[in-house]
Order: sequence, then structure tokens, then C-alpha cells
Amino acid sequence: MDCLKEWPETIVRVQSISDSGAAVIPPRYIKPLADRPCPANEFSEDTTSKINIPVVDLSADDAHTISAVSAACREWGFFHAVNHGVNPELLHRAREVWREFFHLPMEAKQVYANSPKTYEGYGSRLGIEKGAILDWGDYYFLHFFPLHLKSHEKWPALPPSLRETVDEYGRELVRLSERVMGFLSMGMGLEEGRLRKGFGDKEAGVCMRVNYYPKCPQPDLTLGLSSHSDPGGITLLLPDNKVKGLQVRHGDSWVTVKPVADSFIINIGDQVQVLSNATYRSVEHRVVVNSNAERLSIAFFTTQGAIC
Repeated sequence: MDCLKEWPETIVRVQSISDSGAAVIPPRYIKPLADRPCPANEFSEDTTSKINIPVVDLSADDAHTISAVSAACREWGFFHAVNHGVNPELLHRAREVWREFFHLPMEAKQVYANSPKTYEGYGSRLGIEKGAILDWGDYYFLHFFPLHLKSHEKWPALPPSLRETVDEYGRELVRLSERVMGFLSMGMGLEEGRLRKGFGDKEAGVCMRVNYYPKCPQPDLTLGLSSHSDPGGITLLLPDNKVKGLQVRHGDSWVTVKPVADSFIINIGDQVQVLSNATYRSVEHRVVVNSNAERLSIAFFTTQGAIC
């Protein structure tokens, strides 16, 4: 984590820019030409109509599931997980409480404003470089494990059901993360708990970032989240159930991930790529925004060591 206690510049909430009705985005959000979501860098519309990341059914803990997870992570580094065992009603509640939070009055959210010391709380930028080009998005970051970092007081008190919902969601996703780690281990011919042990088992870091991407008047000039690979172990993403935005690098092109109802999007991070000796791939991905609809996603990270 960055060691500064305060941001080097005044923080501007992207949501406030969007809500102002501005017809153009501030220069701070305009990406270099090579980084913009240009159609010339993507598959043509006809080609992408049937291209998507693999879909893997997790209803059974059997050899077929292990093989499917392993194959997806070797080739793509990403897959849709369906029949994963987490109640769809909980997924709906998790999305709704966070959507309600981001639509609270600004003064209610500012109570939880974060700093670069830990990033925990309500934020609008990553990194501390003064004058950096920024992403078109706000977020909320919080810890689950290790327990000494977890503090309900740092979680929003509004809406009233948020803390209870997030706790339940976290418990379910820890269990699902452990299952996926087991599949990845066995997909390399190792014992089921091998990767979990590599991550410190119960000492692994577990954290969550809720991403809020407001409507953008010039979506062709910016990104909701710049191209990156995840530095941790594995990520379980609950995507927006209506609005596309995630793009995954595959070969020389960006593939827009199409929604699959009640699924998680699971991807490999840098640490698993290293621990698997590059058997599994940590792949670049980014988020595009649009002018017609806001978008919300919830990323759940498992990392090696205490800090996410």
C-alpha cells in the first residue's frame, strides 16, 4: 500500500461529475489514444457475437469440474461460474445495498472517505501520483481477513441492512473461494488443499472492492478501470446483472464479457500464476463505461499474506 496519509490532490467524486450533467469529461479522465476503448482494437461485431469467456458449472466437485476449471484458467485466466452454491437472492441483496449506498447524499458517503494509507473506505482514485490520468469510477474497499483488519465501524451504517448483508456475503464467498482453490490445485495433480496452504490457509488476506461506474458523457475517451492484471491470488467478481463493461485480453484483442445470469466471473491473479509456475494465467482486463447507464460490480479478492 502507498504510505501517504493523505491524497496529493483534492478528491473529486466521479459520480458528482456525472450527476452535474456535464457534456464533456474533465481532461484528467481522458486516456491516451492507445489506451482508449477503440473498436479498431477489438474483434468486429460479427466475430464477437459468439465469443465469451468459458462457462463452468460448479454444481459437482468431480473430475469434470476440475478439468473444466483448469482448462479455462490455462487458456483464458477467466471463467463464468454457474451453479456455484451461493443463493441468487443474496447476490441480489448485495447489489442492492451497495447501489443504495452509492445513491445516498454525498455528505453521508463522505463520512467514510478513504486515504492512501490503507484505501479502506469510500474512494475515487488508485495511486498517489500527482497529476495522474484517472479512471471513471468510484469505489468502496473493505477487509474481511485477517480479523485484526476487519472493522464493522469502517463499513457503511446505511442502508441499515448493509453490514449484515456484507457479512453473510463474505462468509459465502470465502467458502466458494476455498472450493475454487481446491479445483485449481487438483487441476495440477496436487492435493486439494495445496494452493490454500500456499496462501497461508486461514491467514490469507480477504478483501472486497465495490466498483461504481457512473454514466459517462464521452465513454470513448476514458475507462472505468485501466488495463491491469490482479496482483492477488484469485478474484470472484459479481458483475452488474444488466450492464456489460468488463473486457478481457485474449490474444491481440479485447473481448467484452457477456452477462450470464446469477454467475460469478472468476479470474486468476499474479500470485496464483507464480505459484502454479504459469500453469494458470493472470490476464489483463479493463472496464469500459457508457453514456446510458451506471454500472456496479463487487470484486472479492483472496491474497497471499495479510494485506490485499
